[in-house]
Amino acid sequence: MPSPLSSAEIIQLGEKYLMQTYRPLPLVIESGQGARVIDADGRSYLDFVAGIAVCSLGYGHAELVGAIQEQAGKIVHTSNQAFNEPSVRLAEALCQNSFAERVFFCNSGAEANESLLKLARRAFFKTDPERYEIICMDKAFHGRTLGTMSATGQAKYKDGFGSLLPGFKVVPYGDVDAMRAAFSSKTAAVIMEPILGEGGIVKPPQGYLQDVRHLCDEHSALLLFDEVQTGIGRTGKLFAYMHENIIPDAMALAKGLGGGMPIGAMLTTDKLGEVLEFPVHGSTFGCNPVATAAGLVVMKHVATPAFLAHVSKMGLYLESRLLELKKQFSRLILDVRGLGLFYGVECALDTNSFRKDALANGLLINFCGQQVLRLSPPLVIDQASLDEGLDILAMLLLQYNK
Repeated sequence: MPSPLSSAEIIQLGEKYLMQTYRPLPLVIESGQGARVIDADGRSYLDFVAGIAVCSLGYGHAELVGAIQEQAGKIVHTSNQAFNEPSVRLAEALCQNSFAERVFFCNSGAEANESLLKLARRAFFKTDPERYEIICMDKAFHGRTLGTMSATGQAKYKDGFGSLLPGFKVVPYGDVDAMRAAFSSKTAAVIMEPILGEGGIVKPPQGYLQDVRHLCDEHSALLLFDEVQTGIGRTGKLFAYMHENIIPDAMALAKGLGGGMPIGAMLTTDKLGEVLEFPVHGSTFGCNPVATAAGLVVMKHVATPAFLAHVSKMGLYLESRLLELKKQFSRLILDVRGLGLFYGVECALDTNSFRKDALANGLLINFCGQQVLRLSPPLVIDQASLDEGLDILAMLLLQYNK
């Protein structure tokens, strides 16, 4: 084994050899426990990012780590040429705790959303091949493949890649009249996030999701929910659609499902599940036993009333503290919005600079768009840790307010 590298050496190598598709902080994370991470120099940070809403059970969760280690000691990969117990048990758990009857496993949120798009187009292929259009939302984000980029309503992710897939109509998020006008005889589906994530943590107007469901029913179109960020307890319900009296036809999951292991999933019904029959869709790593073993532990904990009640309680506390900060720093904080442990703070300041200042004071935060701080701590975070992080935010806002 080579000798350990210093933080500076690791950063230098990363800047030399990794593609510059990201702008990471000058930080090398080495370990973590609960809602804290430790860098290579031994400094501790309170984490309000959770790997971008991924590490649902936090860091160093004994049962999660044990399940990963145990499964890795048995077999790491089986491919789709055979069944493995963790994947079928996780599929069962997801179906038993949702509307779904069938699950397709993959590797990421983008791949899960790509599966939704393929499902929608193939659903009408035999009966009405001209019915392939998909309505999507302005400011939405569904992934970085060419297909999911086509459904993403943000130009910054699309520019420079030439012609994307045809057949996507973009409408303003929350505008029922625009949605109604977009439907035609060619409409196969609507794809949407129940709460916009990368678009700034934006909740839809009251009743909007029900209206979209009714419009899909009127036009016999599919309603596809991208719950990559909002799923797996993030909003205080196991899935965000559960806050409304509606059920989607299919749903994409990823991020928090694996507790840190890479995994994605598309959930749908028996009938729609028949649409993507062999051999039109697949994924080499889709039923990975290590990732699904991790997912089983996540579901065991998150899909319980007590755990979800904790998320809701902490979410309400987080909101109350953020609203206090908004009142105190009204010149800097323009809006506070979100649900559960998924909040956006719209600011009149340079969020990237603010993120760096937070890091220097022992707090990890993230931002989406140009002006919105995104707070998505591990779902296991307690009130004392929330207070510690929010006190750091308050101290920084006081400095910026001068």
